[in-house]
Amino acid sequence: MLSFANPEYLYLLLLLPVIAGLYLLERMARKKKIADMGREDQVLKLMPEVSSRKHIVRIIIILLLLAMAIIILARPRAGAAKKTTGNVNGIEVVIAMDVSNSMNASYSSDPNDMSRLQRSKMIMEKLIDKLRNDKVALVVFAGKAHMQMPMTIDGHSSKMFLDGINTSIVPMQGTAIGAAINLSMTAFSKDSKASKAIILITDGENFEDDAVDAAKHARRNDIQVNVIGIGSKEGAPIPIGNGDFMTDDNGETVVTRLDEEKAQQIAKAGDGTYVQGNATNAVEVLDDTLKKLASTNLSQVTFTKSDEQFPVFAWIALVLLIANVLLQNRKNPWLAKQNFFKLKEKKQQ
Repeated sequence: MLSFANPEYLYLLLLLPVIAGLYLLERMARKKKIADMGREDQVLKLMPEVSSRKHIVRIIIILLLLAMAIIILARPRAGAAKKTTGNVNGIEVVIAMDVSNSMNASYSSDPNDMSRLQRSKMIMEKLIDKLRNDKVALVVFAGKAHMQMPMTIDGHSSKMFLDGINTSIVPMQGTAIGAAINLSMTAFSKDSKASKAIILITDGENFEDDAVDAAKHARRNDIQVNVIGIGSKEGAPIPIGNGDFMTDDNGETVVTRLDEEKAQQIAKAGDGTYVQGNATNAVEVLDDTLKKLASTNLSQVTFTKSDEQFPVFAWIALVLLIANVLLQNRKNPWLAKQNFFKLKEKKQQ
């Protein structure tokens, strides 16, 4: 099954009929100009080498080329396989990871320490090792939230998807914690007996929505919301490459700080536990919290990671580009000598 890592780019395909419409308008305007010069058949005789049909082929090639480019931007993927291998006792857990640009900042006050995202991955890898019989799903969020991996009991698959997470995986920047909680709720099964928990990993800087209200909504649906606060109260600058850091409109270095108070409010509203991500026992505290939830009989489902399919569309785009370069507006000398209509008439006789 074909899926897309950045499906929002597919909306650009709506531009294709607009471009086609503009092209038709241009051809109509051209025809009107020819009519102003005289009879069309007589004017065209003055341009014997200009093809009257190749422009149609060229616009089709250009539209297909643009379509391939848009599909490549959307990052097509295929090959993910789903397999059910039996039943186990466990709980359902959704890991919602913040991938906004602030997660590139150091998890401590030392700018040279590992990033908040790296620290988050390290904590989650250790936690996944402890969730042996529990189902896990992955959600990533910045300005929007996206489902990175559906619910599975396969720890190896979970780590594989987790390893592929980076701050560019969600194009729209921001921190929509409420959207992440709401999307995480859709990842759980319909089994009312299954115990369900969300583990939210963030620096707590929420700018988009009401995360506390979303956590309360999850709790009303019997879903526990736990929060891991990543970062330090002192804060750290956000690296942008080449040793430089992000600055504001006044040229001042932007310092991003852990909003621990907000993170604690979210955990309280979700009847969960708040854990400081810098703590050495963060994994143990979370594991103990999840163990308190009752286990139920869950179907064992595994997934294989999707393979990127954009090279296929890139090759198609290359062929179309070459065809467009080679295609001339002039008539092909060899084809011009052929009278296909006359041949057809002879066959009919």
